[in-house]
Amino acid sequence: MTITKDLTISQVLEMKPEAAQVLTKNGMHCLGCFIASGETVEQAAEAHGINIDTLMEELNAVASA
Repeated sequence: MTITKDLTISQVLEMKPEAAQVLTKNGMHCLGCFIASGETVEQAAEAHGINIDTLMEELNAVASA
């Protein structure tokens, strides 16, 4: 299962709950807020000043574990 940058934060967490560790490590602490249900991984990375390519590598490393 591959996590893509167009998935919402909520979709990622449904697919792979362990992704929460990667997201919080990168400063995304509001995983349960209403924005998480409509904000894509790419939008969240941009809002938090996180390099999307690095984040995607980390998320997919967790997803494949």
